[in-house]
Amino acid sequence: MSNFIVSARKYRPQRFQDVVGQGHVAGTLKNALASGHVAHAFLFTGPRGVGKTTCARILAKILNCENRTPEYEACNTCSSCKSFNESASFNIIELDAASNNSVEHIRALTEQVRFQPQQGKYKVFIIDEVHMLSNQAFNAFLKTLEEPPPYAIFILATTEKHKIIPTILSRCQIFDFRRITVADTVAHLKSICLQENIEAEEDALHIIALKADGALRDALSIFDRITSGSGKKITYDAVIENLNVLDYDYFFQITDALLAEDSAALMNRFDEILRKGFDPEVFILGLAEHLRNVLVCKDKATLGLLEVGESLRERYRAQAAITPSSFLLTALNLCNDCDINFKMARHKRLHVEMALLKMCHIGRAVKGAVLEKKTLDVTVDGSRSTIHGQKSPENGAQPVSNGSYSVPNGVSKASEPESPVHPDPSTVHRPPSTVHREVSNALPLSSDVLADISQGLRQGRMKAEAIPMRLDAFDQLVEEEENHRASLESRLSLENVRTEWQAYTALLNSNLSRMALTNAELYLEGKILRVIVGTTIDQNNVKAETARMLETLRRRLHDTALKIEVVLDDKKLAEQMQISRTVRPLTTKDKLDKIKETNPFVEDLIRKFDLKLND
Repeated sequence: MSNFIVSARKYRPQRFQDVVGQGHVAGTLKNALASGHVAHAFLFTGPRGVGKTTCARILAKILNCENRTPEYEACNTCSSCKSFNESASFNIIELDAASNNSVEHIRALTEQVRFQPQQGKYKVFIIDEVHMLSNQAFNAFLKTLEEPPPYAIFILATTEKHKIIPTILSRCQIFDFRRITVADTVAHLKSICLQENIEAEEDALHIIALKADGALRDALSIFDRITSGSGKKITYDAVIENLNVLDYDYFFQITDALLAEDSAALMNRFDEILRKGFDPEVFILGLAEHLRNVLVCKDKATLGLLEVGESLRERYRAQAAITPSSFLLTALNLCNDCDINFKMARHKRLHVEMALLKMCHIGRAVKGAVLEKKTLDVTVDGSRSTIHGQKSPENGAQPVSNGSYSVPNGVSKASEPESPVHPDPSTVHRPPSTVHREVSNALPLSSDVLADISQGLRQGRMKAEAIPMRLDAFDQLVEEEENHRASLESRLSLENVRTEWQAYTALLNSNLSRMALTNAELYLEGKILRVIVGTTIDQNNVKAETARMLETLRRRLHDTALKIEVVLDDKKLAEQMQISRTVRPLTTKDKLDKIKETNPFVEDLIRKFDLKLND
């Protein structure tokens, strides 16, 4: 059997100055040792693999060291340090609370506190994973932790501080350990490579550090796994193959395809990634991380947030120079939406492909939005409304809105046309739907006028290019449309009214309203449509629909003079009230008599089986 020792144990720090990424903890503890203000209880908390137990052992070793260095480190030459290095010290007791979490184990610990140290000044108790203790064990430990003997020091370590009861926390000095940064992890791996005579590419070490996610112990475990397969040379390709990590090059190619709007290359590249066995969710998360890295390279102030090697840093800078920020922000939003809805998607691959295709057309959508913004600047001021060609002010100032709605002027001075003349409306193509939306948003017109304009656009009587860019001339357009509507022959007749009435009634969602309009009687007297109803309920339901019904009938019958009057028929109401008074409910005997009238065999059945009515 070989004497191989894993790197996490072989290169475990023996001094505070060797601890990676926890300078704030080491400095505070050294100052406490220098001043002699050492607390009797410490709590080391933080993520896994960041050095909590290591720092606890170093502190315990220094406390009993007989010849401390001027930097307040252990000398490693005295008998106390030697016994600690050989794991034979009786003054340092370690307890794993994950497997010793009952009241009996804590009682055994407190019994040991009673005995003074055999050698040295302090008896140090290191309790790892202290959050695993039960509430009864915590309560049994309280008194000892609060008032221990002067020679007893407790060092508690945990990854989940929130699970420790507040009475324990209040009795400890708490030190929060940080995650190890990628740069510190890479530097530590480089030092190990120098000691082990291993040649390693910096990009490969960055991948190991990123995979470790801030835990140095995890990084050393991954490092041992890579060296077992690669020997004395660690390459980037070997690391991504061993760790099943998606190559950075794929994301650069995907981004290039998105910028070029090359959907075919995009889909083929994504298919290649899937055929290599990568999960679509891993891909979309990696793409989001890549786009985020490109975004932070857009500004020198955020360049330090990029945690990659120098060669990759240059590639990110080059791609960031040609990638618009608007594209990156929109693509990141699409990646985020794809990730959120990924688990609910039934077709995972199609879900990611749809997100990629949306990203592929970001540039075209942004160009269209910029073009529309350059073409139109809508301003509504009180009752006066104008649409005019957009032009940046000479001093680059934004247009000021005085209590009115204004679309901000976003055209840069460089893109401003040389001529100050407004664009020719005939040269601007605008679909009918766009024109209708612009007009309805900009003008305080009634819905029937807007509906007629839309109808004119659909029928081809009016062209979208004919809508003037300056809406101060729109009054003429409205007048022409109203004249055209007035010139139409009126279709007002009782037959046509009934037809449109039935068509409108069929579209209603309310059963009560639909029944009331169906039961109503219609009479046309000149330009007045009288609606006769028999009950007050029907009258209220019909009146609720009168406004919309009148607008519909006027538009479809081409007669704006039409009016509607809802009349309650008093005779019908009186007849219904009289009927309701005279009609009495049927008794059981009355019901039986009616059944006998309709079916004579019922009488024979009653006699044959001697049936009787129940009172």
